[in-house]
Amino acid sequence: MKAIHYLLALVMIISITSCGNSNGNTDATGVFEATEIIVSSEANGKILELNVNEGDELKKNQLIAVIDSTQLYLKKLQLEASAKGVRSRNPNVRVQIAATQQQLETARSEKKRIENLVNANAINSKQLDDINAQVLFLEKQLAAQKETLENTSSGIGSESEAINIQIAQIADQLYKCRILSPIDGTVLVKYAEQSEFAVTGKAILKMADTEQMFLRAYVTADQLTKIKIGQKVKVLAESGEDDSREYEGMVTWISDKSEFTPKTIQTQDERANLVYAIKVAVKNDGFLKIGMYGGIVLGD
Repeated sequence: MKAIHYLLALVMIISITSCGNSNGNTDATGVFEATEIIVSSEANGKILELNVNEGDELKKNQLIAVIDSTQLYLKKLQLEASAKGVRSRNPNVRVQIAATQQQLETARSEKKRIENLVNANAINSKQLDDINAQVLFLEKQLAAQKETLENTSSGIGSESEAINIQIAQIADQLYKCRILSPIDGTVLVKYAEQSEFAVTGKAILKMADTEQMFLRAYVTADQLTKIKIGQKVKVLAESGEDDSREYEGMVTWISDKSEFTPKTIQTQDERANLVYAIKVAVKNDGFLKIGMYGGIVLGD
């Protein structure tokens, strides 16, 4: 692998020095790259659908594959039935305390009647004491009923919420059984086929964002002083014998160290052979392909 890098660097140096400013074509050359993404499965199961092929153009969120989700779906139905059963146990507080409330209202009305009779000296005060005790008992009974029912309702609510969370987890797993394209791009490699078994993390395919390409070129140390991030440059893509297509590009990255450098540099001539990698972003019109050769013109 290192030998390939050294060979590529040698080719770039020769291109820069022999075909660069001397013939007025390009100041640096390189190859076009694209942002590549490995699309992996987030679920376990048999691949029921995988209707894409290498070279296909995909849109973002386009369906790529479907993983068998039968067991997950059945689990979701079971949890939904459990949630329904739990909710059915939730007490109707208003109905269950209605009888006690009615008794309390009757006792309070009776208390007022007895108070009027006591004030008129029609009956003794013991009956008033008895009705007061009855009202107090019913008030405490009503408060205890409310607290018990509210605690029961709260417990059922918590149980129901826990089941709802489990349902949401299953729903998320079901969603992940449908593998969608994360970007607009081109399928480069398929790693799986329909009817194979997918596991979490298993690569399904590799795709690339080919709408915006990057020309990875190499410049000398002298040229490096003329380049900065965000700089607009002219990009030439080879389109045939002695022919090229012109694009506008922008420098998006500059390496902070030289590449393919000997461990010991002893002479000035050796220092002149140092090269630095840069990346130039180019909007693709459909012509540019990964691995295609191109060059840049820095201008004056």
